[in-house]
Amino acid sequence: MTTPSPIVSMADKVALIDSLCAKARILPVITIAREQDVLPLADALAAGGLTALEVTLRSQFGLKAIQILREQRPELVTGAGTVLDRHMLAAAEAAGSQFIVTPGITRDLLEASVDSPIPLLPGISNASGIMEGYGLGYRRFKLFPAEVSGGVAAIKALGGPFGEVKFCPTGGVSPANIKSYMALKNVMCVGGSWMLDPEWIKNGDWARIQECTAEALALLD
Repeated sequence: MTTPSPIVSMADKVALIDSLCAKARILPVITIAREQDVLPLADALAAGGLTALEVTLRSQFGLKAIQILREQRPELVTGAGTVLDRHMLAAAEAAGSQFIVTPGITRDLLEASVDSPIPLLPGISNASGIMEGYGLGYRRFKLFPAEVSGGVAAIKALGGPFGEVKFCPTGGVSPANIKSYMALKNVMCVGGSWMLDPEWIKNGDWARIQECTAEALALLD
């Protein structure tokens, strides 16, 4: 007999997201191409100062990577990204994900996550998307793709009608604009992958990833 998941209020899940983002500041968006890269990549990011990791489900190794990190690097906060439907949500939960990130929204996925104990950061690109989630209690969103969707100017404008809402802009965030995003009062953290050059990962250049990660965080000091 399975133990039912504890009921966690939307307010509690908002608080969990706020706590995560306050500590993370930058949420690295990770796609694993080889299982052997999981631990050294996570260790390089952690050594550079990033201890909250979004592992996308874009590859066949995503769920396995989450399982490995939860078992072998429990001090890190590991979540699942690119969750597209309730089946992927369930699989991410089963793998041990501590948070969920989506590139967009469907009503079905939003409703499924309301009943989940794991906080969801739904992806939106406009005011209509925010309103869809807002009606179910969501107050924290990923703006994606951020730069294409209006970037800093869009987040400023959305702050007017949605005073309670905060964002994690992802997509086009870089060292050139990260400070502009983080200066906004309704931005809680940013998502990015510029410190995860595929060639660096392929070649096992973990020192370079650590250095780039540390440099990214230094921009926010």
